[in-house]
Amino acid sequence: MAHPLADGVRTRQGMASVLVTGAAGFAGSHLADLVAQSGTRVTGWRRPGTQIPRGATTITWQLVDSLDRKAVARAIADARPDVVYHCAGSAHVGQSWTNACEPLAANVLGTHHLLEGLRVAGIGARVLIPGSSLIYRQSDRALTEQDATGPASPYGLSKMAQELLGRRAFDDDRQQIFLTRSFNHTGPRQKPSYAAPGFARQIASIEAGRMAPTIEVGNLDAARDLTDVRDVVRAYRDIVEKGRPGVVYNVCSGTAIVIRDLLDRLVAMSRVPVHVRVDPGRFRPSDNPMVLGDRSRLESDTGWTPAIPLDKTLADLLDYWRKEVE
Repeated sequence: MAHPLADGVRTRQGMASVLVTGAAGFAGSHLADLVAQSGTRVTGWRRPGTQIPRGATTITWQLVDSLDRKAVARAIADARPDVVYHCAGSAHVGQSWTNACEPLAANVLGTHHLLEGLRVAGIGARVLIPGSSLIYRQSDRALTEQDATGPASPYGLSKMAQELLGRRAFDDDRQQIFLTRSFNHTGPRQKPSYAAPGFARQIASIEAGRMAPTIEVGNLDAARDLTDVRDVVRAYRDIVEKGRPGVVYNVCSGTAIVIRDLLDRLVAMSRVPVHVRVDPGRFRPSDNPMVLGDRSRLESDTGWTPAIPLDKTLADLLDYWRKEVE
């Protein structure tokens, strides 16, 4: 029996219209790149005041604030997309402790405006809502989609609420909603407020002689499931094309790396000697010792597996920051 989305997949490979919200952001820009490679027409939303990433694919850009309900409704009605990748939102866990309003507004209210705009306009688009592994309760083993949830940060709470909005739209409004719980991912274009790009930018600055040869770090003992962002967005595409609406998918590598090992690998790639100093002020209020995912459902339904080795990811990340520092 054919998959119910088979016709939709063929449409995407033709002249389907794809909307990527948050297309100027980290994952959103890589997703726009990936989708545009197939010749698909891509519209990218970015917030007023944000810059188009250097190296990002040239797509049709629109300035849309997801917190402006009327602006979202107008843009949705004009674009009438066949597929929506909703990458807009607030993504920084640590900063959510000092400003809980930002993730709650961006991730919850922004998602509500998008789904309501699609419903009111009568647009039956396939919508992927990338969620977060940080809605799970702390565990010392690989997490599956059946494991208990219990967010431990304002960010995690906002992503739990966002997922529930998607579930409601699927159950009550019959929208084609695809849901993920994405684990940590990194790569070129990620902001230096995250661990791996923060290390890489400091190393690049040291190489360029722009700072002392010492890296300031936080907790190095935590272990995280880490995937290349280019693999992650490929998973998003595969879920929309081959996955099941209303089903949650972990997007992860299935392997956890200790942050200390991550840093050691980057330091080994440095062109000059680098020293490391631990700064207790960089520790988060809630730092799980380990976050590890099980990707079995995603692999079974779509055939997706990560393809980019970690050392390749880190080398590309460091090269990106070398260019940025220059």
